[in-house]
Amino acid sequence: MDLYEAIRNVRNTSNPFCQRLGIWVEELREGYARVTKTIGPEDLNPADVPHGGVYFTMADTACGSAMASHGYLAVTVDANFHFLRSGKEGDVLTAEAREIKPGRTLSVCDVHITDQAGTLLGTGTFTFYRLAKKIQL
Repeated sequence: MDLYEAIRNVRNTSNPFCQRLGIWVEELREGYARVTKTIGPEDLNPADVPHGGVYFTMADTACGSAMASHGYLAVTVDANFHFLRSGKEGDVLTAEAREIKPGRTLSVCDVHITDQAGTLLGTGTFTFYRLAKKIQL
């Protein structure tokens, strides 16, 4: 198993919040992560569309995973997310994050969320602080 696969496995097994929401890291490489989630009835808000927190959590998880690709824990210090369109129940959403400004302590990622047809549902920019603690593999 390579380093990125090991980190991906840790991300998927040590995050009970994402496990409960059904958000999974599918791909990880240096400065990049892709996470997915299928929208179920429990994800809908009173307007019968996915709750904004679903999109935000997917974006934060994707960006955090891209940061974790360097082997260290990181925490979000700033986030900006734009909700562009709504998905619907049954959609498979994908969040792809790319590190756009690496740094020793602060790094910035861009993220895009799409549905299974490739329709752009939201975008964001997240800033992370890299902790001095390595990910335990």
